[in-house]
Amino acid sequence: MSDVRESIAAARSVVVKIGSSAITDLDSGLDRERLGRLTDALEARMRAGSDVIVVSSGAIGAGIAPLGLKKRPTDLATKQAAASVGQLALAHAWGTSFHRYGRTVGQVLLTADDISNRAHHANAQRTLNRLVALHAVPVVNENDTVATNEIRFGDNDRLAALVAHLAGADALMLLSDVDGLYDGDPRKVGPDGQRARFIDEVNGPEDLDGVIAGSGGTLGTGGMASKLAAARLSADAGVPVLLAAASDADRALSDASVGTVFAARPERLSAKRFWVRHAADARGQIVLDDGAVAAVARRRRSLLAAGVVGVRGRFYDGDVVELVDIAGNLRARGVSSYDSDEVARMVGRSTSELPNELQRPVIHADDLVAV
Repeated sequence: MSDVRESIAAARSVVVKIGSSAITDLDSGLDRERLGRLTDALEARMRAGSDVIVVSSGAIGAGIAPLGLKKRPTDLATKQAAASVGQLALAHAWGTSFHRYGRTVGQVLLTADDISNRAHHANAQRTLNRLVALHAVPVVNENDTVATNEIRFGDNDRLAALVAHLAGADALMLLSDVDGLYDGDPRKVGPDGQRARFIDEVNGPEDLDGVIAGSGGTLGTGGMASKLAAARLSADAGVPVLLAAASDADRALSDASVGTVFAARPERLSAKRFWVRHAADARGQIVLDDGAVAAVARRRRSLLAAGVVGVRGRFYDGDVVELVDIAGNLRARGVSSYDSDEVARMVGRSTSELPNELQRPVIHADDLVAV
């Protein structure tokens, strides 16, 4: 077994994302039998000594049948209505299933704003940590009843990756209706008569050359593209990932011997740097010359006014901004030390030319993350 699989199998803290298709269907809504089997596997992992946080999709799927809908809704209002019915059923089902083992479940509903807002981010972190400390099982879901198209995570795969870092987890498992990563659609035969190749382990970007990932299915909003993006986000943040089928949950949660694994970067990002790079919403852009790009993106130096050639959008001191090169390519993200109006007055000027109150770096190196 590879080192990555061994680290996931031995992880003391695990976030497990359950896809909609694993626990719901269009005809009957929530499938309590399949949910119960997943609970059994999760309980076995906890009895083996791991803390487990569940990120459960399925709220909208669980609300479709009770509301008499024939397919997953596409308009926001109906999706929110289905979620309001389904979230209640989903929380009750998880609570009832874990009650068989004397476990208490705590429901945690999050929106993208809860992660991008630094104060909300810290509150969510404290809640998850406290639930685990009290031996409860946190069941996390996106708060679809209030989320809008503008503030959605987009899918629970990304939410799970963010929660894994938020909670300081040692591993992330993405369990759905796919058994791992392929370089194409495994259901189809290619022009050369060959089927897609299964990828056992991803250790870097080179292992993803030629991979074609599709979008979501009937009940979910994700698909392989979202799972791949979430796995890369998590691995980049220092958390290894296992992507496997929910039907293989027993093996996934016991010895990680199934699916595809993604190796984590050697050094885990600090909570602040992760927030700047992946979680926070950017409020504007600062355009850099070539010298500043090299200093910021390659050498991790502070951004000085002399390297700034332009400002886009409205932002304030303490906001996260994107740092782009002259061609508009994103090169880094950081926390601005000034309002956009102040940065605009500083463009291209050396530190000695600026008044005392504007002589700090535009963005300090400690608040910068290259992308």
